Amino acid sequence: MTTHKQIFVNLPCKDLPASKAFFEAMGYGFNPQFTNDKGASLILGDNLFVMLLTRDFAQTFTSKTLPDPKGATTGWVCLSCDSRGEVDELVAKAKAAGATIPSEPQDYGFMYGHGFEDLDGHHWELVYMSGTPPQA
Repeated sequence: MTTHKQIFVNLPCKDLPASKAFFEAMGYGFNPQFTNDKGASLILGDNLFVMLLTRDFAQTFTSKTLPDPKGATTGWVCLSCDSRGEVDELVAKAKAAGATIPSEPQDYGFMYGHGFEDLDGHHWELVYMSGTPPQA
């Protein structure tokens, strides 16, 4: 089985300083070693990072068009939390910092989730797993 030691998710953003301020308001920090005026290394946890990249800089990594995430979903970031309370707290912080809350929380018994769309429209999902899913 193939395994990896770190993950870096790259997300283009229209206004890097505003995006940094948004995530700082949620309590996250940035690695200054990998942060400049073109990108910022958002620290989500041990070995979990999101590179927030200006759209112009992000475009240099692909020949494909970068869709506007406010109008198209090509994927989303899902993060585990330690409790339902942490899920709700982070969604509340995101909303206070300017996020859109596209749906109500979902409770599946073994898993509780809620999410937000950041300033650029990227979808972030937060989940708390309290058990194992029922067998199909």
